[in-house]
Amino acid sequence: MLLTRRAMLSKLALGAAGVASGAVPLRFGNSRIPQPRFSPQDEAFLEEIGRASFVAFRDHAHPQTGLVKDIIRPNGGENISSIASTGFGLTALCIAAQRGWVPHSKATEQARRTLRFLWNEMPHVRGFYYHFVDWQTGERAGASEISSIDTAILICGALTCRQYFRDAEIQELAANIYDRVNWQWMYRNGPFLNHGWTPEYGFLTSQWDSYCEHMMLYLLAIGANRNPIPPEAWGAWRRPWVGFDGTRYIDAEAPLFIHQYSHAWFDFRVRRDAHADYFENSTLATRAHQRFCTNLSEEFPQYDDELWGITASASPQGYVIWGGPPRIGPIDGTVVPCAAGGSLPFLPGPTLQVLSNMRERYGNSAWGEYGFTDAFNPGTGWAADDIYTINTGITLLMAENARTGLVWDLFMRNPEARVAMRYAGFKSSEVFKSPNIA
Repeated sequence: MLLTRRAMLSKLALGAAGVASGAVPLRFGNSRIPQPRFSPQDEAFLEEIGRASFVAFRDHAHPQTGLVKDIIRPNGGENISSIASTGFGLTALCIAAQRGWVPHSKATEQARRTLRFLWNEMPHVRGFYYHFVDWQTGERAGASEISSIDTAILICGALTCRQYFRDAEIQELAANIYDRVNWQWMYRNGPFLNHGWTPEYGFLTSQWDSYCEHMMLYLLAIGANRNPIPPEAWGAWRRPWVGFDGTRYIDAEAPLFIHQYSHAWFDFRVRRDAHADYFENSTLATRAHQRFCTNLSEEFPQYDDELWGITASASPQGYVIWGGPPRIGPIDGTVVPCAAGGSLPFLPGPTLQVLSNMRERYGNSAWGEYGFTDAFNPGTGWAADDIYTINTGITLLMAENARTGLVWDLFMRNPEARVAMRYAGFKSSEVFKSPNIA
């Protein structure tokens, strides 16, 4: 007989206390999985990437609210925060405190201040937040929607803090923010969760009905203590199988980030459901993307095995959705570092080689104050001035997961995450491969 949701949460809560200051946590569940072994030089480079990326979140989180700017512009730009960026920023605080990039006490206070604002002052609708908000007041920016996926990213950040900081207030605030969300309202009797809602028009017409970056959203909604959606929702959305250059995998006609975001927090390694091994699927998708880019070398000679990666980013025309396969958007030879950076756990060797090549060969075009630039074109010399913090964030989190699995270890200590994966039918894979960075 299946345990009730409450009984399962109670059972899994054992050992879910926060991690002591300065201590690398024991791994939940996947302790059998060896982390990739990087050379001292590679470790130093990954440290440089992580530290520089964190500076973006340190310098561009509002000092009172903790909300993180969506775009960092050379001239300052608009003071608009993305709640997704804030979710990455909360997780970044845990990484930075663990690595000593910021004093533990300062990280604790910043996390506490941010979560207080989110719980007590930030406007919300049934626990969901507006996608873009004023970083000082939290008020809705423009015609921004109440966003289900961006709220999920924010909650992932809050729940990571819940497990890292030994602070009762942080733990309570993170739990309250999660428990306040009315997932059933966004589910609308199913079978799919909705993309969002606006006060002017009600629910958006789009639903999360096919494979995308939404796995974390569904799992959070299924595992929630309050107003959860039924586990059957996990199997309702489509999983289209595609083929490219001899590789078959689940995909959508969307940029590479859809294969990265949920994996930043949920640990899908050596686990699979009735449909797929999603970690292996993202690995296959990344390999296919690598070949897609190198196949464009006749058109853009700079693309090769040591320089590839296109995902949603800045461009000379502003923010664009581009990538492949199949070819999406106005590809012009631009390279987007977070395509490789966000894929570090999937293909540690090839992605690290790409990032190292960018850093060494393309100097200021590829690297700046906050680590990698958002995008650059090695053929034309163009480089983005704007930094999209979600792109910096996915590189930071996935670099740490590739090195230590820290974010996975912390997030999977949340009993709700484990409950959700069990309800969704995840079981340990019988056969798995050790990471290979050769």
